[in-house]
Amino acid sequence: MLLLAPAAACSGGGGGSEKDASRQIDVAPLVHTSAAGEKADPAKAFTVSTDGGNKLAAVTVTGPDGVPLAGELAADGQHWQTTDPLRAGAAYRVKVAAEDGKGGHGETDSAFTTADPQHVVTAELGPDSSGSGVYGVGQPLTVKLSEAVTDPAARQQVERGLTVTSQPAVTGAWYWVDDENLHFRPQEYWPANTTVKLAYDLPGVRISDGVYGGEQRSLALRTGDRIEALVDAGSDQLTYKRNGEVVKTIPITTGKPGFDTRNGVKVVLGQESDVRMSSETIGIAAGSSESYDLDVKWATRVTWSGEYVHAAPWSVWAQGKENVSHGCTGMSTDQAKWFFENTRVGDIVQVVNSKGHEMEPFGNGFGDWNVGFDEYVKHSALGKPVSTAPTGQAAADATPSPSVNTGPSPSAGAGR
Repeated sequence: MLLLAPAAACSGGGGGSEKDASRQIDVAPLVHTSAAGEKADPAKAFTVSTDGGNKLAAVTVTGPDGVPLAGELAADGQHWQTTDPLRAGAAYRVKVAAEDGKGGHGETDSAFTTADPQHVVTAELGPDSSGSGVYGVGQPLTVKLSEAVTDPAARQQVERGLTVTSQPAVTGAWYWVDDENLHFRPQEYWPANTTVKLAYDLPGVRISDGVYGGEQRSLALRTGDRIEALVDAGSDQLTYKRNGEVVKTIPITTGKPGFDTRNGVKVVLGQESDVRMSSETIGIAAGSSESYDLDVKWATRVTWSGEYVHAAPWSVWAQGKENVSHGCTGMSTDQAKWFFENTRVGDIVQVVNSKGHEMEPFGNGFGDWNVGFDEYVKHSALGKPVSTAPTGQAAADATPSPSVNTGPSPSAGAGR
């Protein structure tokens, strides 16, 4: 930021005054900076000073992004310092205009760098879009930090460095799942065919005492059609909708008493055309009347603990009539193959009318949609919704409209 010292008043008489006022001098020896000969401490203000009868007329310090830093000039005109924070491990350009009090003036250019950060927080962004980069409309965005951030002010700084933009724009919010993991979801499901970009942009930015942001990360993805599968454990039917239109109704079976399927909204986590499911992974001992060890086809995973929508040719007799599974949603092989081929990661599977407990909001997949949006916003460090309009203000004061995977490693297929 350019700050000007008060200009000297013009004086009458003295035929040489105008000539003296324009006299150019070398002001470099008159100007002193806090970074002379060494790397500057990014935790401290950068200062420029002069002494004697000299004055600073203007100081501009430009950061690595080309934007001048804000600063302030002392009343004596001899001391200036930054008021914007410095980034660690960054290069800065300095331009100083000074006067010697005798009619001489000039400018000097210099540069300095700040010391490298000793402690950085990096971020792993999700979902991993290394494949097709197309996801269902229920897919949350995830951020896994390299270490815990517990201080409220530090969490706010992290959120300010996270930018979500989308076309079309939506209103969403961040949720601190724990000290290292954040999720972002819109107020409602993403619109179909939306382009989404997520960026972590805090390189060298101070997060807390001695802790700075690591390298910048970003990812881009888009959503496909709005796919919703409604699993009704009461009628034993799955209703498959694309963009609000019913495409197919499939007879199913869900969890029997003692193994009731979880109610609530789940998000497809992955798909396996062939998976081994063993009852031992959910605590059922081999040899028990409830034990099983099966090769299962066309399995669409919705929880990390092993709940799938999959082919169950052994229970075709019960499908559409009663619930006999150990928690999964079973259907015929042909129907499971169709469901598998018409579903992708991020699509919605909602279970209703089951006697099972509610889907966990976090820790067993993406249960984010089971948390009301107002409650979701309360778990943001900044405590407000986020507009994804591409204005560079992802944390702007948006108002709600009317209405890297960071989960645990998958367990073996458990049929649960």
